[in-house]
Amino acid sequence: MVSTPLTGSHLAFACNKLAQDPKLKAGYNAMGFSQGAQFLRAVAQRCPNPPMKALISVGGQHQGVYGLPRCPGESSHICDWIRKKLNSGAYTDAIQKHLVQAQYWHDPLNDDLYKQHSLFLADINQERVVNETYKKNLMSLEKFVMVKFLQDSIVDPVVSEWFGFFKTGQAEQTETLQESALYKEDRLGLAEMDKAGKLVFLATDGDHLQFNREWFNAKLLPYIR
Repeated sequence: MVSTPLTGSHLAFACNKLAQDPKLKAGYNAMGFSQGAQFLRAVAQRCPNPPMKALISVGGQHQGVYGLPRCPGESSHICDWIRKKLNSGAYTDAIQKHLVQAQYWHDPLNDDLYKQHSLFLADINQERVVNETYKKNLMSLEKFVMVKFLQDSIVDPVVSEWFGFFKTGQAEQTETLQESALYKEDRLGLAEMDKAGKLVFLATDGDHLQFNREWFNAKLLPYIR
């Protein structure tokens, strides 16, 4: 289980440790919480040895965020002003390399800027070029489970937890994964995985990462047994 991020050399270190563990030789299941979920997805895409069998994303922001915790831009002029100001520094090399949250900041109003300067998210989401190895590795998952928190006040937009996001060019209307160019162009193989029944979309009526043991045992535990 991962709740804290792995970036750069940390990701390489983790992949090396996984490859050296004889207990994982036949494969393993992984569960990531919040930002840890998209970093585990990077592990699945970049490090196929040993193979990850099931990936469970609990509140992960797979299309990134364009909002502040408990301060969604579309419902507050102040929040909207703040998130727009953040763009002035979010895509500089120094911020991208040293601030984890900047690595999954996704500005739908400046899509070209995001694609050009996002060091992590734009790479694993195949925004610049399609890496067929990334795609093949992700498609090798037996299950990719995504949990969305219906009352989430941390992730904006919350549909990012199901791989959705704002429609390009504005920051109010959202689109589902299935409506997105990522899915239609199938740059990650998600459309094919969806048709094969490998994608699982779960929802729970709580704030970010708020669930009880009964829900966990009933909904998530079966995928990691």
